[in-house]
Amino acid sequence: MPKPLVALVGRPNVGKSTLFNRLIGERLAVVDEVPGTTRDRIIAEAEWAGIVFDVVDTGGIDPTQMGPGKTGAPLSVGSADFISQIREQAEMAVQEADVVLLVTDVRSGVTPADIEVAQILRRLQSMRDGEPWPPVLLVVNKCDDVQHEANIYQFYELGMGEPYPVSAMHGNGTGDLLDVVIAAFPGEGVQEEDDSVKIAILGKPNVGKSTLLNRLAGQERAIVSPIPGTTRDAIDTRLTFTDLPITLIDTAGIRRRGKIEPGVEKYSVIRTMQAIERADVALLLVDATSGITAQDEHIAGYILEAWKSCVVVVNKWDAIEKDTHTMQEYTARIRQALNFMDYVPLVFISAKTGQRVDQVLPLALKVQEERLMRLPTPQINQILQQAQDQHAAPSSSGRQLKMYYGTQVRTDPPTFLVYVNDPKLSHFTYLRYLENRIREQYPFTGTPIRIVLKKRQ
Repeated sequence: MPKPLVALVGRPNVGKSTLFNRLIGERLAVVDEVPGTTRDRIIAEAEWAGIVFDVVDTGGIDPTQMGPGKTGAPLSVGSADFISQIREQAEMAVQEADVVLLVTDVRSGVTPADIEVAQILRRLQSMRDGEPWPPVLLVVNKCDDVQHEANIYQFYELGMGEPYPVSAMHGNGTGDLLDVVIAAFPGEGVQEEDDSVKIAILGKPNVGKSTLLNRLAGQERAIVSPIPGTTRDAIDTRLTFTDLPITLIDTAGIRRRGKIEPGVEKYSVIRTMQAIERADVALLLVDATSGITAQDEHIAGYILEAWKSCVVVVNKWDAIEKDTHTMQEYTARIRQALNFMDYVPLVFISAKTGQRVDQVLPLALKVQEERLMRLPTPQINQILQQAQDQHAAPSSSGRQLKMYYGTQVRTDPPTFLVYVNDPKLSHFTYLRYLENRIREQYPFTGTPIRIVLKKRQ
């Protein structure tokens, strides 16, 4: 089941970003030792009462923004440009989210912009046509004291039901709001069991994702039945490959940071993130004609953050002038750029001509097989003992890290729990060293490894 999605909508300066930060807490702090993992905070994970869900900040629409070429002439609330923008944002929020939070500001009171957004949301909810639409909760922010909280009743004017007073800055009322939010999530219902291997095709725009999808789905051995996805830009295609059910997930291209526009494009990125979450293996397409770029590294960071397995597919290989060293040179450049994912396999293809496309699915399935591998506990402890013997563990203030016992506690992804004297004595580089020693015994090709240190009681 995909995680529920909560969308924050509203005009600027009502505190949406502050509420966004309050809801997600500090659980997704970026670890700067791992390059390439930093990403724009357009969507993040939150948890309340044991329920995990995603939160997205849609960004504010400013009705007073300046029109093109109109110095000193702000756009009116009723202008076509403003109405178009807030309608697009509200429509996308309603289409994609499970719960929508309309955020307002108690200090400003009910503004024309609040009324416009509320009217559009009400119209969208009334146009059901039998389709389930998400509930909209009215959040009145900046209720920092009793006096401000007493003014929330004016927001009944918006016709969005009961207003929920909160102070995103201080946290007042957010717990009560979250109780209402998770209670509004749709039930899981009866879901058809899906045991297929889910493979997401990822990459920047125009790298050849759809061409590869069509080429993979059109193989003679494949029995294809297209299944429309839950969104416009992420389409699932079911096929059978060597008697194994596979779901190919096609996604929209991800632009580089700072180039993601609000509205439809922003939600396309959200759909891509959700596709990564439900994938077992990600195919990261790289354009051979432009080489590895910062955008490719950025997408690789998304994949690593989600602890997903990965295959790097270098497409458009037919358009490259080659000699006997070209592939080795390309491989070296990609390995250097993606040094935080040095375990991923590479394959050079042409989706247009079909060159080596027949290697893509077998390689992805091999990666998925290794993702589910479990090492026996005696072998793990032998690896840890040899690692300590050959390279002393880090120390601090005269105390040295000691590893007593290790075991693999889960697969998907492979996760190893190691009991130590004090986890604080560990260092990122030593964990990488332990990971490399584990991969020497079993490579876990294309799959990230988690090593968790726990103090022995």
